[in-house]
Amino acid sequence: MTAEPDEIGRVQPVADRGPTVLRIALGGQLRKLREGKGITREAAGDAIRGSHAKISRLELGRTGFKERDIRDLLTLYGVHDPVERTSFFELARQASEPGWWHRYSDLLPSWFSTYLGLEQAASQIRTYEAQLVPGLLQTPEYTRAIVTLGFADAETDRRVQVRQLRQDVLRRIDPPVVWAVLDEAVLHRPIGGREVHRAQLRYLAELSLLPNVTVQVLPYAAGGHAAAGSSFSILRFGEPELPDIVYLEQLTSALYLERRQDLAMYLSVMDQLSVQAERPDRSREILLSYAERE
Repeated sequence: MTAEPDEIGRVQPVADRGPTVLRIALGGQLRKLREGKGITREAAGDAIRGSHAKISRLELGRTGFKERDIRDLLTLYGVHDPVERTSFFELARQASEPGWWHRYSDLLPSWFSTYLGLEQAASQIRTYEAQLVPGLLQTPEYTRAIVTLGFADAETDRRVQVRQLRQDVLRRIDPPVVWAVLDEAVLHRPIGGREVHRAQLRYLAELSLLPNVTVQVLPYAAGGHAAAGSSFSILRFGEPELPDIVYLEQLTSALYLERRQDLAMYLSVMDQLSVQAERPDRSREILLSYAERE
């Protein structure tokens, strides 16, 4: 367990969720303090010898915290109690500790490192995939086949290792609920060759038996749908002050959507896809059927 300040500066216990979520939580608390005092981002930026853009990054948890900045902001926001201030400093320290994925920072772009931190902390991950099996559900051989499509270097083993380490969340004591809807096209695309593809489909069927994993197949027979041509994930967190996040990955960057209207649209699309897709038990049968095809 760690601790987290509430809206008036006191600390409340929360589950350890990793540095990314701690940064977001701390940033959110600082935003509440600022808004409660009616202080603009520009004024807060001046207080830490920065800009309103820096305050925005801090409040969104997109960058680490320096103790000096925390000290100056707390003074500006009227938090003077030594115990409360110490609690903020301790949370900032924990939020600055590197996650396991930082060992692979030479391989991972910063925009994807952010996603790994969110994925490790999420309580629910809903994903729609139109082309490939989602990374959390891939076999090592399937991952290797994908990695070698984009990278032909000496780091293939480490790239595969990163994806396998991500999957540890599926079997931890408090695993996230993972709900994946796969377009039927994924079942037709033999990444890595037929045997690798067969093993991957069997693995998907096996994973779908876990109580926290749901896999649905969206058949061609469903016709058109609202997410046509667009894979995406929605991450939800156990901490009520953390917003849901929609993640859209591109070739060289990613989008993180947090606006209420964007979330509402993607949640609606995901709900529609789940209704159009085959039931989980029927989807499992389809996966095994495709795995046995010659």
